Amino acid sequence: MDVVDDLRVVHEDEALLVLDKPSGLLAVPGRGPDKQDCLSARAQARWSDALVVHRLDMATSGLVVMARGLAMQRALSLAFEKRRVHKRYTAVVAGRLDNPDPGNGWQTIDLPLMIDWLNRPRSIVHHGMGKPSLTRWRLAGDDPGPRTGLVTRLELEPVTGRTHQLRVHLQAIGHPIAGDPLYADGAQRALSKRLLLHAGWLALPHPLSGDTLELHSPCPF
Repeated sequence: MDVVDDLRVVHEDEALLVLDKPSGLLAVPGRGPDKQDCLSARAQARWSDALVVHRLDMATSGLVVMARGLAMQRALSLAFEKRRVHKRYTAVVAGRLDNPDPGNGWQTIDLPLMIDWLNRPRSIVHHGMGKPSLTRWRLAGDDPGPRTGLVTRLELEPVTGRTHQLRVHLQAIGHPIAGDPLYADGAQRALSKRLLLHAGWLALPHPLSGDTLELHSPCPF
C-alpha cells in the first residue's frame, strides 16, 4: 500500500483507484463548509478524473473504489448494480454470537430495510415498506483468545447494499456493532471509541480486461 497526499492507495491504474479510507473521514462531501474534507475530494485533488462509484459510512474504515472518468464510472456502477462486486467486512459485535453450524458456514439475516425518515440518517427494519435486504455472516477465523461473551468477531458479506445495512441487521438480531453511535446502547458504544466495522476484502471484474481484481486491507482493530 502506498501513501500519496494523505491517501492510502491500495490499487491504481488507468481505469480505477482503490483507496483505504480511515474511520472518521467522510467518503463524499457533506452539508456545510466543515464537511468538505472527504476521501473523494482528496482523491480528486490528486487525480482530476477520479469519480465516486460507491461509499462507506464515515465511521467505517476500509476499501473504496473510485473510477477514472465517466466511462469507467458507468462500467463500475453497472458492476455494483449487477452484484458483480463482492465485499467482505470484519466487525466486532456486542455479546456472544454462536454459529449454529459447527463448520462455521455462512448464516443469513434476511430483513427488509428502509430509511427512518423521522430519525434520519438512521434506517429501520420494516416488513411492510422495507426493501429486501440480505446479509451473510460467520465467525471470524482470527477471533483472538478465549471468548469472554462481551464481544464476538464476525465476517460479514452484504448481498444487497442498503443504507447502514450491516449495522441495522446486527442490531436487529441483538448484537449491535461495538462503538456504533447510532444503533448501539450506551454500554455497547462504550466498548470502542470507533465503530468496529472494516471493509477489508473486495473482488470485482476489471472494467477494461474483465479479469477479477481482488484487493485486501488489513483490519485495524
